[in-house]
Amino acid sequence: MTLLPAIDRAAFAVALADRLRGRGVTVGLTAPQDFVRALEAVPPTTRTALYWTARITLVRDHADLARFDEVFDWAFGEAALPAPARRNPNTPPGRDARTTAPVDTHTDPQGGLPWVTLAPAVTHTDHHVDPPERTVPERLPSELAGLVDTPFEQLEAREAELLGRWLEGALREWPVRRSRRQRVRPGGHRVALRETAARARRTGWEPVRLVRTGPVDRPRRVVVLCDVSRSMQAQAQAYLHLMRALTLATHAEAFAFATSLTRLTPALAHRSARQALAEATDRVTDRFGGTRIAHSLTTLLASHHGGALRGAVALIASDGWDGDPPDRLAAAMARLRRRAHRVVWLNPRAGVAGFAPRTTTMTAALPYVDLLLPAGNFGELSRVPGEIAGRGRRLGCP
Repeated sequence: MTLLPAIDRAAFAVALADRLRGRGVTVGLTAPQDFVRALEAVPPTTRTALYWTARITLVRDHADLARFDEVFDWAFGEAALPAPARRNPNTPPGRDARTTAPVDTHTDPQGGLPWVTLAPAVTHTDHHVDPPERTVPERLPSELAGLVDTPFEQLEAREAELLGRWLEGALREWPVRRSRRQRVRPGGHRVALRETAARARRTGWEPVRLVRTGPVDRPRRVVVLCDVSRSMQAQAQAYLHLMRALTLATHAEAFAFATSLTRLTPALAHRSARQALAEATDRVTDRFGGTRIAHSLTTLLASHHGGALRGAVALIASDGWDGDPPDRLAAAMARLRRRAHRVVWLNPRAGVAGFAPRTTTMTAALPYVDLLLPAGNFGELSRVPGEIAGRGRRLGCP
């Protein structure tokens, strides 16, 4: 007995993949096609068989299993997916009504998946009526798409956590640098003497084939400094999610500053997002107060953590309001620019129409900034990882 009879498999797979992507699960372009082929080869007869078929074909990353389970339970639970029933009243007695009948399974008000089905069976025929056509229900936007233009101050805690999950998956592509470590590589420029000599033992100690090595590429180090003063109170929570995603994906060094500098790397590295943000919030004792960008940068450059800035991407998230003199900020930014590989500044007000850096602080800092990006809502912040990765390659990241 088939679990989902008379279902358009292609639309069903696309709808499920769309819901998974909306929850932050990375679903490849060919995964829905694999799911359709699996359903065609072995039609699932139980909910467990459907679960494993979808999980094997749609999930590629172990970190996405928990979110996949949430979407599957939500979509295929008893309340969300009632058992299909045959609408033809002429079903022979003793035969299961769920085996062959087409089912009208449009979007369930309780949260079911939309997919394409055949028109429901009718009890009478009319020669003047056209054959039934397939109808496609309107696709609802995903939760991520609905938050694109939402300001950070209007985001709820659950929506901010969803933003953090998406950022963790979006940071898989990041600028790399060449390290001093070498590994065997066919297109390498150096000859590995030990490996070549070992291979020559098979050919009478004649080095018939040379083994070459090349440098190992590693993700470029990232140092993040986030402004948590009163003027950045609305954006602080979302920027903390960005800092945590960078800490987990690129092993970044994370700092928060208002009137002083606080290191948040150990706190943000926690596996639980809520506990990480709670611990980071407790560590920052001067949040939502004044702003001293120049003093915080000078403190970082003078500390032993300042060595992490060498060859790194320095990411500063601030609106540019500073209580320190502009010449002091310019001197600190000049030192930072000489030490870092690239300096990127995130300004939540840069995306506003007619924005111009007229404040003395931004005017003093901009000559030492390689990239100024807007980050005032979800849509702008979601483009930051790809923008930095793409600009990193164009600006000469090896």
